[in-house]
Amino acid sequence: MAIESLNEECGVFGIYDPNESVAESIYIGLFALQHRGQESAGIATSDHTEIFTKKDTGLIANVFNDFDVNELLGGIGIGHTRYSTTGSDLRQNAQPLLVEGINGQIALGHNGNIVNVDELKDKYLSEFQINYKTTSDSEAIAYMYANAVGKNWFERSNYCMRYIKGAFSLLMMTKDELIGVRDPLGIRPLCLGKKNDSWVLSSESSALSHIGAEFVREIDNGETIVINKNGIESSKYSSSSKDHKMCIFEQIYFSRPDSVIDGQLTYESRMKMGMSLAKEHAVDADIVVGVPDSAIPAAIGYSNESKIPYTEGLIRNRYVGRTFISPNQKLRELGVKTKFNVLNEIVRDKKIILIDDSIVRGTTTSRVIEMIKEAGAKEVHMRVSSPPITSPCFFGVDMATTSELIANQFNIEEIRKIIGADSLGFLSIDALQKSVNSKKNNYCKACFTGDYPIPVQLDFDKFHLEKIKQK
Repeated sequence: MAIESLNEECGVFGIYDPNESVAESIYIGLFALQHRGQESAGIATSDHTEIFTKKDTGLIANVFNDFDVNELLGGIGIGHTRYSTTGSDLRQNAQPLLVEGINGQIALGHNGNIVNVDELKDKYLSEFQINYKTTSDSEAIAYMYANAVGKNWFERSNYCMRYIKGAFSLLMMTKDELIGVRDPLGIRPLCLGKKNDSWVLSSESSALSHIGAEFVREIDNGETIVINKNGIESSKYSSSSKDHKMCIFEQIYFSRPDSVIDGQLTYESRMKMGMSLAKEHAVDADIVVGVPDSAIPAAIGYSNESKIPYTEGLIRNRYVGRTFISPNQKLRELGVKTKFNVLNEIVRDKKIILIDDSIVRGTTTSRVIEMIKEAGAKEVHMRVSSPPITSPCFFGVDMATTSELIANQFNIEEIRKIIGADSLGFLSIDALQKSVNSKKNNYCKACFTGDYPIPVQLDFDKFHLEKIKQK
């Protein structure tokens, strides 16, 4: 999100290479996924005799150095970069998690969020008397797989999919195998790549090219992939959703514009969103300005369709951390001033169409509009390349609580007045679906509709497990 506080989930990246050590390549792959999480990072590898791990809080470059990477031995490995959606950014919550059960020792990296973690612990894992070390839902998933019933990983994964509810794209490894799993709804992305004799699993296809791997395909919803010395095998859970319910915000914002999501380049999807936005909400203006960086493709699409020239009117300081890291709203608003700078000479005396990919709380959006008007713009017409966000996410996106969502509390005209725009238009759900080539029953759009693909506990929050632990 360029302006607003809508926070990513996590990124996972894994390699099975029978000939070479993989830690350095995983390190590079994680850099390509850094946008998916900035709280912690970690890598686990195996040389078929031992699993080695290194993880900590912070950005990838702060967690690892050359020595750390060289100490991670072996040709099997998984990496993880995290933004917490359940549990805080404590060091013990960093992944990959290393656990042991009746199926031996496994390391796990998880992208997503599950909604029945209490049930898993109380009903299915209580007999194992587990001493939980984290406040993350990922640890419950790891122990479910480490203790699942079944003679192989396909049967164990099918067992787990019957009981784990929510979003989970997983990378797991034993001393001898690399395992990838995508939940039966397919809420979070996962794809397969190939480089010479090695196989690669990644949250996004864009990360594959950074290590010279080729994109093979997206992992299907409910699919389990097992890679070992015998090659690669796949199996799909029989009760998987017929149509995937991938989070549509992967298309709008989360995934990099050079990633392929659901068979379409994300950049193209965002261009189409901008074109549709221009058709639905035309306005007379001098220039189109996109909020950098994520809204730029939509702004270009709006410009192409409206024939109004696209111009850079905002410059982003790329050395400033994302504003959602700030612990309170006052610091978040101050962060907007250092994060963006208005090109005064460009916007002065102009009617501006300002494009962003969403509005969450509205507070920082109003500050950016105020900055543009202070620079001398005659008018600022806000256009948003997604529908109004009216409901929180429970499947891996830490966006806000219901009461914090401005579109849950106010109508569009009221929002316009609050943010100080001269006009305001949101993309319709129908146009959004067409932009991503979606069928009517594809994608999770619950943040716009309140219609969740599975039942959720509406008062659940990311610190739920920590509150339980404190009781």
